[in-house]
Amino acid sequence: MKYYVIIPAHNEEAFMGVTLDSLAAQTVLPAKAVIVNDNSTDRTGEIVQQYTEKYPWISLVNKKSEAVHLPGSKVVQAFNAGYATVDENYDIIVKLDADLILPPDYFETVLDAFKQDDNVGMAGGFAYIEKNGDWVIESLTDKDHIRGAFKAYRKALFMQMGGLRTAMGWDTADELIAKFHNWKVVTLPQLVVKHLKPTGANYNKAARYKQGEAFYTLGYGLTITTIAGAKLAMRKGKPLLFIDYIKGFLQAKSQKKPLLVTTEQAKWIRNYRWKKMKEKVF
Repeated sequence: MKYYVIIPAHNEEAFMGVTLDSLAAQTVLPAKAVIVNDNSTDRTGEIVQQYTEKYPWISLVNKKSEAVHLPGSKVVQAFNAGYATVDENYDIIVKLDADLILPPDYFETVLDAFKQDDNVGMAGGFAYIEKNGDWVIESLTDKDHIRGAFKAYRKALFMQMGGLRTAMGWDTADELIAKFHNWKVVTLPQLVVKHLKPTGANYNKAARYKQGEAFYTLGYGLTITTIAGAKLAMRKGKPLLFIDYIKGFLQAKSQKKPLLVTTEQAKWIRNYRWKKMKEKVF
């Protein structure tokens, strides 16, 4: 199977080389890897350029954008800029962050998951972060969720869902839409991905309500948002974030923000979320 990788990168000079080294060390190399230098003010572009001279399958795209790092929209817009430069002669399309260390067999294992079952639409490993010298799982999400930092999509699913949504919540919307269309989302716990920069490290204060907005645009409704928001705030060890999530939800509702999913999908998502919650309780 042929896979393409697209890596949005904004001021990632500290990690860019390490990420590309781990990509170049894969037992199955990508046919193409496009790194989108998204308005960086550091040496990100220069570092990537050096790798393009060494590896013909790596290419650099320079993109101008606002410096503000709002979760979701900026990274997906950069991904789309990279995607626009490739053809559709691929089997798997991958979105990677620029601050990862992948195990050498990462993509070999991911591709095997796709090969073994034609109904697998998405696959990925687990994110680990360094704490006190040890690598521990970055437990912000359930074990059946693939982090947005390393998403691999089967082409048919990627086309069916119309690509990625340019808003926070895109990496939950894609999985819910995949399941709505009866695709399997496969997590591979044996694949330990070292996430060198904790999620949200670059988010500013303007982003604090975005999670609540994401819950709204996913069609959750207030009750599910209350439960999910409380759970996420506790996982982050910051209970007061719950207030921001609820405020973000209510703001999005009052502003009638467009949903990331269709009305039919939103109804299915609410039923699916309730089902998952009941399974955990009972």
